[in-house]
Amino acid sequence: MLAFAISLCSGLSWGVSDFLGGVYSRRMHVLGVLAISQPFGLLVALVFLPVLGADSISTGEFAVAIGAGFASAAGLAAFYKAMALGTISVVAPIAAIGVIVPVAFGIADGEVPGGAAFAGASLAIAGVVVLSYEEDESPEDGAPTRLAIGLALISALGFGLFFTGLDVAAADRPGLAIIGARIGGVASIAAALIVVRPSLRPARGALPALLAMGFFDVAANFLFALASTKGLLPLVAVGGSMYPAFTVALAHLVLGERLALLQRAGVALALVGVIAIAAGS
Repeated sequence: MLAFAISLCSGLSWGVSDFLGGVYSRRMHVLGVLAISQPFGLLVALVFLPVLGADSISTGEFAVAIGAGFASAAGLAAFYKAMALGTISVVAPIAAIGVIVPVAFGIADGEVPGGAAFAGASLAIAGVVVLSYEEDESPEDGAPTRLAIGLALISALGFGLFFTGLDVAAADRPGLAIIGARIGGVASIAAALIVVRPSLRPARGALPALLAMGFFDVAANFLFALASTKGLLPLVAVGGSMYPAFTVALAHLVLGERLALLQRAGVALALVGVIAIAAGS
């Protein structure tokens, strides 16, 4: 129960960060968004490292964490671009399908949750899949393009690999694994900036939001890594992957986006899944 609660808090932090990323990627280049938010996230991680603690990890585990950071940065770039092109309330749940990657890894590694919890995880996954569908909407209503959906699926793979890598690398006090992931992410963004050379000028009034993105993102990293050391990976991964619910809620409240009937059914499935996971953990 504690591990799932912590992972759900990580989902909240990711949900806020992702919403801000989607909004500001509509106003400036995606790499410009990441070039400000991600290095700041690394700075935040370094500042809080003495407070949160960091157990030693092997060189191999640190390398895995760096690789997870590469996967996360690629996933974020695809995710933000998808939200810039499509409807945030639809794109965000599609990206959550990435939970399949760590769930499959955990089960293959012999981690088997209880019956009720496993059923809840299945319902939650079904919920985010259902949320990826729209009822008949016209282009004027902001239906995502095929490119947006494709990018959302790419981001799902990136996030799934990140979840898995972070779980492999994290110790009980996962500070070093988080730092490794942040270094990997910042390095990959720097390499992309050298190749693409986009404008890095932030949109008017965007700087505070971009810094907040970095803070919430690294907070979610710490919370997820901590949860992964205290519970089964399949359940922890589903809790962290509930971030679309928070992103969709913000899109509804702030941007006025509305969910179709089928998408509302997906939300209901996800919520029932959360209750079942909590009851069976």
